[in-house]
Amino acid sequence: MEILKHDGHRVTVAPTTGPNMAGAMARAHIAGGADLVVVAGGDGTINETAEGMVGTEVPLGILPAGTANVLATEMKLGGNLEEVARRLGELRPKRISVGHVTSDGGRVARHFLLMAGVGLDAHVVYRVNAALKARTGKFAYWVAGWSLLGKRLAEFDVEIAGEKRKCSFALLSKVRNYGGDFEIARNVTLLHDQFEVILFEGAASARYVKYFAGMALNRLSGMRGVTVVRADRVTISAADDRRAHVQIDGELGGTLPAEFRIVPEALTLLVPDGYGE
Repeated sequence: MEILKHDGHRVTVAPTTGPNMAGAMARAHIAGGADLVVVAGGDGTINETAEGMVGTEVPLGILPAGTANVLATEMKLGGNLEEVARRLGELRPKRISVGHVTSDGGRVARHFLLMAGVGLDAHVVYRVNAALKARTGKFAYWVAGWSLLGKRLAEFDVEIAGEKRKCSFALLSKVRNYGGDFEIARNVTLLHDQFEVILFEGAASARYVKYFAGMALNRLSGMRGVTVVRADRVTISAADDRRAHVQIDGELGGTLPAEFRIVPEALTLLVPDGYGE
C-alpha cells in the first residue's frame, strides 16, 4: 500500500494489487503533484516504489511491513507500522545514492537501495518456496539455504578497479544490516557513495559454515577466503557455463554477466536524525 500526500494537504491511499506496480503508481502520483510518497511494505515493495522515484526530488518515507524490512532495521525505525507512522514528522529528508544493476546481457536494468548479491544468497532467493514463505516468513529462506549444503556452488569472476577475484558469493552493500538479523558489511551506510563489497571464495558450500561463524563473531574482515573492499563500480562475469543468479534488495535481479554502479544523489529518503553519523 502507498500513501501519497499532495501539496501538504490531501492524502490519497493507493493499494497495490500485484507485483511490479508500485513504481508506476509512484510516478503517476508524482506527476499529479504529490510532494511525499510513503510506502507500507517489505523491502521488495520499497524497491519497486523507489524505482519510480529515482531522479525526482519527492521524498520517500517507509512504513515497515513484509517478511523482513532491512531498511527499517538499518535506520532503527522499529518494526511496528503504526508507531513508525506516528514518527514520520520527526524524520528528515536526505539525498542518497542508490545502486544500479545491468544483468542478463542488458535485459535487466534496475536500481536498488540496500544491497545486491551474486551467487549463494541469490541462489537461496531463487530456491525459496513461495507458499512456505507466505506461511513462515524468513524460515523459508533458511530452508532454501540449508538445501544447498553439500553442493558445489557456481563460481564467477569479480572485477574491481582492474583487479579480478574468483568467488562464489559477492555482496555489494549500502547498509550494515543483512536479512533483518545479521551484519555482514560493517562500515557503510545509505549516506555513503560507495558499496562495501564482501567477496567469499570457494565452491564448497560447507565453507560457509565457517564464514557464517565469522560473521556472527564480527571476524569476517581478515578471515582467509574473505575480501572486503570499497567500490563504486563492479563487474561480475561467469567463470564457467554454470548459471549464477543476482538478487537486489531480496528479489531476483537476473543472471550473470552483470555490472553494478553507484548512482549519486539519486533519491530523497526520510531518515531519523543522527542516522549515519
